[in-house]
Formats: sequence, structure tokens, C-alpha cells
Amino acid sequence: MIALLIIADDFTGALDTGVKFAECGASVRIVADYSCEFEKKDQKTQVLVVDAESRHIDGKCARERVYEIVKRARKAGIPYIYKKTDSALRGNVGNELEGMLAACGNTVLHFFPAFPKMGRTTVQGIHFIDGVPVGESVFAEDPFDPVTCSEVAGIIHQQSKITVKTVTDGVILEDANEPIVAVYDTKTDEELRALALELKQKKQLGVMAGCAGMAEYLPELLHLTGPILQIPAHTAKFLVVCGSVNPITRKQLDFAEAYGFYRIRLNAWQKLEKSYFKTETGQKKIREFADILKKVPCCILDSNDEEGREDTLLYAREHNIPMDTVRKRITDTMGYLLKELLQMGIESTIMITGGDTLLGFMNQIHVYEMVPIREVAPGTVLSQFEIDGTVCEIISKSGGFGNEGLLVDLAKELMREEEEKIPC
Repeated sequence: MIALLIIADDFTGALDTGVKFAECGASVRIVADYSCEFEKKDQKTQVLVVDAESRHIDGKCARERVYEIVKRARKAGIPYIYKKTDSALRGNVGNELEGMLAACGNTVLHFFPAFPKMGRTTVQGIHFIDGVPVGESVFAEDPFDPVTCSEVAGIIHQQSKITVKTVTDGVILEDANEPIVAVYDTKTDEELRALALELKQKKQLGVMAGCAGMAEYLPELLHLTGPILQIPAHTAKFLVVCGSVNPITRKQLDFAEAYGFYRIRLNAWQKLEKSYFKTETGQKKIREFADILKKVPCCILDSNDEEGREDTLLYAREHNIPMDTVRKRITDTMGYLLKELLQMGIESTIMITGGDTLLGFMNQIHVYEMVPIREVAPGTVLSQFEIDGTVCEIISKSGGFGNEGLLVDLAKELMREEEEKIPC
């Protein structure tokens, strides 16, 4: 039965948290249906990760969605609930924490925003990305969810009036006179683990929030272990499908292109005209892409404009397309393209960057459940899904994760070649 429910705000976040449990042998399922009936899930599932798909929706709706999920989980008797938040605190963090606290009935919601292993730390209530306050980092430039404040309490209070207490002494707050979100300072993995152990000692593991950092310690503490899934063999070709505009991902793409990856860039109307790729001209273009993919070992299918250009933004302005619609059309287009390419018989190991793009692909193939297998790099997850009775693999990551050489490093591993022999 379900011992732990994790509620994520996008699909890559669901995967990079769920995989922490899969690597310890727990039975994990990632689902995109936030209205699923918990009582009807496979009884062998120990950890259920629900993508609430709440990052980009209205804040009030995000609060209500999380509230409703937590209420149903409580009714179903799920003993542990973890609200997974973005490691850069993008999205409806304040609204979601308020909704969770209201639904669970606790006076304290323990919140651990740090992920030291990935360079996310919290010091004196300020959240840092690789030593830079988040409000001054690359995440301040996010076109859809810019983070303009660096104080965790301030980010929460941009959306909610809930009381926030910053805990700097490493001592778990056990009770309060009013509903409180307790934000814990964490600079190192050792500090995070110590807090996790204290939570267990004080029997406070029932309701928590944070990113994948704290989740890493929960399999051991909650005894969620078992036989580890076998790692499948990979196809010795690599296709990266990028729907992320994060500067971190763009640097990874540039580095990979310089190393020899073939890069296909979609132009503005290809991305934003809803039916372009369903026209005769669009279908011909897809066949051209497929021919390229059959010839080159490593390829990038990219939704980003060239450096220094704003073709997509200008096209959207000229055609009165709102930014939320821009995001949705790009993810739908990338998902449709990948589906069509797979139906044309391309054989590559697929990697998708960005949770919206991954969900766009899933919507196209009508698959709404995945099983995480392992991390192939920090924050980069290999998963399986089933379509028409066939088990398929896919690699995914959040746009904000990974070092500059990540894609090249993955290609080297996939090709099983030494560095100087990589065929890209």
C-alpha cells in the first residue's frame, strides 16, 4: 500500500524526487493525474508521486489543488505526505504550502528548501544558487517564473499571509500556537541529514515540504526499500529534445554543439503556429529531421532562439500571443514532433529537458504514468513507461540542473566510448 505521497508541481520534479526511493528499491510510480483515486492504485506501490502540474497555474488554484490532494490522501490513510517544491523556489510555493498546512491539520509544516548537492543552500533564511542569492541568479531571468526575492519567507509572503519562522539553530520546531511554515537553514548534506534524523526522533516525518534534497534521506528513515530495478541497455544514439529556456540548459546545449552534436533549431512560426507540423510542408520538415537523426549519432532538437535573438518573443508580440500561450504551444509542438519522429522509426536514447516539455510529450502519446529507474547524473533521471505493451526508456531533467558538460558526459556513457573516441 502507499506509505508516502509526494506532491510535485511539475513532472521532472516528480521524477527527480521519486528516483531517490527507486534507487533504494522502493516500488515507485509517478502519475500525471492529480485526481487519481489513491485507494485504487496498485497495492504494491509504496511511493506515489503525483504531478499536480501547479507551477504555472493561478496561485489560488494551486492552493486549492494541493489542499484537495492532501485531504484525499489523509482520508485514504496515507501516513506520510511530502510537498515537493522547486529547488530554486519557482512557482506557487507560498500558495501550495498554505494549502498543505490547511489540509493536514498540523500547526507546523517543516520546509527544507535546500539541496546542497546541487548547490542550493539556505543561510539565515536566504536561498542561494551556487553561492548567489536566488533573486540575483539565472532564475531571476526565467521568462515564465522569475524569482525576484532571495529570502524564503519573502518568497512565501509574495503569495500567502501564512506565518513563517526561519530556523537557524538546527533544532526542529515541534509545535506552535498558530499554523506556521518552519524554514530550516541548511548549508551542507550533513546538516540536512542531521535534521532528517531529528525529525524521525521527534516523530515529525508525517508532513513535510522541500525539494529532492531532503527526500534523499527518507527511504532509509521510512524503511522504503526493496529489490532494485535492473538498468536497461541503451541505444547508441542520443537525441536531446529541449523545451527549456533556462540559461543553464542553454550553456549545456552550446557546449554540446561545440563538441560535435548536430543542432536543429525550430524557428518562431514552427514553434508557435499550432498546426504547422500537421501541414504538408510541416510533415516534409519532420521527415527531413528524421533523415538527419538516422545519420548523426548525437542530435539536439532545440526550441531556443539563437544567442542574442528574440525571434520567438517578437513573433508572439506581432501575433498577440500571450506568454502563457507561448509556453504551452512550444511544449505541445515539441511533444508532437517527438511523437512523430518515433513513429517514423528513429532509434535513439531520448532525453527531454524541462518538465513542461516532458508532459507535452506524454500528452501526445497518452501515457500518464512512469517508473523512475536511476539517476544517470545528479537531477537527471532515467525512467520507463509502457506504450502499446512495449516498455520504453526516457531520460529527463529540470532545465536548471547540471554542469556545462552534462550532455557530452551522458553521450560518452551512452556510447560506451573513451573521451577521445566519442563519435559526436
